[in-house]
Amino acid sequence: MKKFLPILLLLSTPVYADLSHSITSSTKLTVGGATTSADRIGSSYSVSGTGVDTTHGTGDSLVTNGVGALAISSGVGTPPDIDASQDVPGNSFSFSQSFIQADAIAGSAITTGESPNFSDVTSIAGGTAGSLAGTISSAGAITLTAGGHNTEALGQITSTLIVD
Repeated sequence: MKKFLPILLLLSTPVYADLSHSITSSTKLTVGGATTSADRIGSSYSVSGTGVDTTHGTGDSLVTNGVGALAISSGVGTPPDIDASQDVPGNSFSFSQSFIQADAIAGSAITTGESPNFSDVTSIAGGTAGSLAGTISSAGAITLTAGGHNTEALGQITSTLIVD
């Protein structure tokens, strides 16, 4: 009887399995729109130094050992006029001055399709479909054809096998 027990177990045990298989294919064709991004740059002014005497202004407005301030008009700064001289002749000294001028503030709204007169402008032309195309054959071959500028073609095949 012990010899027949493994055979009986194999014959009497049913086997159940669920099998699911799917294949999905897709293409995505995109034609981008026109975009423009503009950032206005502001004014900045800096002065540093050692071993120097500075003056700015004139007459009753004369300031000694000062650096002045930006004069702002319509959002654009103008640096002060500074005179710098060595504090003690023959001693070491350093003097540095920098200025970045701001972009002027627009007096009116910008017309659609035009770019503002700012320092940092990025503009992308609208796309053209041209010969943009994408196909996937029943054999799974993906064929994508480039379009004009600012276009994108994407082809994808996904195969899923599930065994429960």
